[in-house]
Amino acid sequence: MLQIQDIQANRDAIVARLAKRGKDFSALIDSAIEIDNKRRSTQVELDNVLAESNVISKQIGQLYAQCKQDEAEVLKAKTGLLKENAKQFDEALKIAEAELLEILYQIPNASGEAVPVGRSAEDNQVVHTYGEVPKLSQSLPHWELCEKYNLIDFELGVKITGAGFPVYRGKGARLQRALINWFLDEARDAGYEEIQPPILVNEASGIGTGQLPDKEGQMYYMPVDNLYAIPTAEVPITNIYRDVILKESDFPIKNCGYTPCFRREAGSYGKDVRGLNRLHQFDKVEIVHVSHPLESYEMLETMSSYVQGLLQKLGLHYRVLLLCGGDTGFASAMTYDMEVWSAAQERWLEVSSVSNFESFQANRLKLRFKNAEGKNELAHTLNGSALALPRIVASILENFQTPEGIIVPEVLRPYCGFDIIN
Repeated sequence: MLQIQDIQANRDAIVARLAKRGKDFSALIDSAIEIDNKRRSTQVELDNVLAESNVISKQIGQLYAQCKQDEAEVLKAKTGLLKENAKQFDEALKIAEAELLEILYQIPNASGEAVPVGRSAEDNQVVHTYGEVPKLSQSLPHWELCEKYNLIDFELGVKITGAGFPVYRGKGARLQRALINWFLDEARDAGYEEIQPPILVNEASGIGTGQLPDKEGQMYYMPVDNLYAIPTAEVPITNIYRDVILKESDFPIKNCGYTPCFRREAGSYGKDVRGLNRLHQFDKVEIVHVSHPLESYEMLETMSSYVQGLLQKLGLHYRVLLLCGGDTGFASAMTYDMEVWSAAQERWLEVSSVSNFESFQANRLKLRFKNAEGKNELAHTLNGSALALPRIVASILENFQTPEGIIVPEVLRPYCGFDIIN
């Protein structure tokens, strides 16, 4: 959530940054400023009434002490009116604060300086490409390879739960587990503290990281307990720091965690979501950074390089996209997407997003630190997939297939216990 103080002080600059998303948010920004001005004036009125009431209360005490009861009773009647006025101002203040919050929740994060202007994925910029397109003697899509080698049973998942909930079997399950363990070990070696968080969160956690109220339609909700199944480990891990005041010496904070993730993906259909391309339940290792504001963009580049290093060790051909404003997530100021080439499907598959949220999440979380002057300042938060498994599995199966079987990347062999799937 953008800070209303920043909106008041830098209205034009924030409108310009938001315009990179391909939409005009000036009306919402001006509404926020108007309501905040109303809120501020109401606060002043309330403070004045309370101050006057306090002065009169002291005078009443003095009058009683001087046995001037009649004069004291006159002032008591006046304090009754002041209390009624204070009550009205307090109610008006709460209404203004709720109205302001409702508008601020509708405003996405302002795009970072380097983010290109654009409305859709077509306006994203390719900033790096690694490797070459694999030359295959056969090019079966992963869903056919899964059936051929009995790795993942999509129909059985439909029977047990529904579409988008596959069942991993045999070497398919072992490959999945190998990737999880390898990702976590790599993160540990890179200095990340491993977290095993809950996979259900409350409403406050969803609001804190920006999933609510923006994305409730994409989340699985349990109304009896008022809990949500997490769409990513970003939500519970980042919420560790909700209502926390850090020290500058705590930075950088680096956490990682493996969780299953749940996304309704309402309205998703067609060939682009076939097999592992888009699921309702999938596994992912997430990395989360909490950073000093002056260091967050350096951290973003570090995280991007780290994720690329994983893809390079797996031997996958990939590219890095700098997302344009219109394709950047609601809460993100700047995002890199990593896409792996699918040789069998002949298209790019997104396998990771690495984002800097600046203070957008921290403002919702009330995640602060004491700066060098001893004042509380909002921290910056970042996160990224390192990595999401379904499309990584799909890419490995498709890009490393041979007539003899699927070659397992060398770094995974100690974790899998086999070199080839046949």
